[in-house]
This record gives sequence, C-alpha cells and structure tokens, in this order.
Amino acid sequence: MFRFAPLASGSGGNVTFLEAGETRLLVDAGKSCKLVCALLEQIDVDPKTLSGILITHEHGDHISGVDVLSRKFDLPVYANEKCWFAMREKLSGVAPKNRRVFVSDEDFYIGALRIFPFSTYHDAAHPVGFTFSHAGSKCAVCTDIGHIDERILAALSGCRLVLLESNHDVDLLMSGSYSRDLKRRVLGGHGHLCNEDCGRALVRLYGSGVRGAILGHLSQENNYPPLAMATVREILAAAGIDHEMQLALAERDEPTGVFEIA
Repeated sequence: MFRFAPLASGSGGNVTFLEAGETRLLVDAGKSCKLVCALLEQIDVDPKTLSGILITHEHGDHISGVDVLSRKFDLPVYANEKCWFAMREKLSGVAPKNRRVFVSDEDFYIGALRIFPFSTYHDAAHPVGFTFSHAGSKCAVCTDIGHIDERILAALSGCRLVLLESNHDVDLLMSGSYSRDLKRRVLGGHGHLCNEDCGRALVRLYGSGVRGAILGHLSQENNYPPLAMATVREILAAAGIDHEMQLALAERDEPTGVFEIA
C-alpha cells in the first residue's frame, strides 16, 4: 500500500510525501526545512524516518529546503546528472555520500520501491516526473510541464493516482499582470500546463486505467481552485467520464490529505 500526501504545491514551494513499505520519500522540498518538518508533523511523519529526497528539477520552489534537510537528517538526495550540475552551488552542503545520481528514463529502486524518472518539458536543466510502483500499485508526480506527449502518457498509464499540473487559465494569464516574456514562457512548450490541457490529458489517461488525479501547481495569479476543477470536470464530462475520475486539488501551503492507494 502507498501513502501519498501533497504537502505544498505551487510557485511558493512544492513538497510531496510518499510512503511504500519501509521507504519514506519526499519528492522535492521547495519550502524551508522548518516548514517541511511542520508539514510532515501535520500528517504524523517524523522527518528522521525519511529515506531520501527526489528532485524533479533545480528551480528554487522545488529545492529551497533540500540542503538543510539533507544535512540535518543525513538524507540522500537523488537527481539526474544535469540537474545536479545546475544546482551544485545551491546544494553545496549536501554531503558527497548523500549525492545520488539516477539516469533519467531508467528504473531504479529505493528499498522495494521501483521508481521511474521520466523526462519532461520545462525550462530547466533536465526536468523529470516520477512514477512509483510497489506491490502491484502505481502512482505518479507530474508537474512543471509545458506539454504532454505520447511518451509521458505511456509513463503515467496504469497509475492509481497522479499528481498532475493544472497551472493556469489561459484567459486569466493573457489578461493578467505578467510581462509579455513571462506569459510567453508559461504558455510555451517548456512552460506550464493549463487547465484545459490537464483535462485533455486526463481523458487520455482514463483510457490507460487512471482513475484518480490531484490537480497541482496552480498559479496564484492566473488560476483559481474552483476554476481549475470546473474546467477539468467539464472536459471529463464531455468525454462521459466525469463520474469515473476521482479529482482533488492540491493545496498551496498545507497538506491536501493522505491518500492511501491499495
């Protein structure tokens, strides 16, 4: 059984907790060590029991607490080679013995947990999402993605639960205060996934067996939780599957809840 808990999701910081068997991991740690510990306390997890931290990419809202957490609790930190190079100064305090390098698009194991770091599309050195497989169950984290292609859909197929980006509403973004360059970045193929694209991806994923999704990494300026949920549900309804897909919304600054996946 998995225990899966988004602890924070958004441009202010991203942290997700995952437990399978004896393995307890964080996917990213984009909040301070103090805040990450407080978030873990809210779901009754002692940070001393963590097995490590997985990094999707080197942006500050995903790694700002990693250095201190690793040093304080002697935690291994896992990232691909290009990501490690890009964050070498920010994570200079991570002990050499705790620097672990995985190869993107190749499985690796932590304990009995199989992890697949699949390459994604974002303006970072070599961003990835993760799928996790254990005892016949599978779940995933897939945010900070400019677009989804067949390769990513294949990686996510069969998941019981996916944390999937639903970052922005295009109309709100275009009429908002962002600069022209920033709007272009968000909308680009290596930017962020909009509500509509999230919904369309979930329609495709339903066909591969996905039945649960948590909408994550919502923009604070260019989205609203009710709007993201309504847009995705409308797309699912048009496909006739709105009652078949269980949806939740990841909170920006507090645990969304603990999801148990049998």
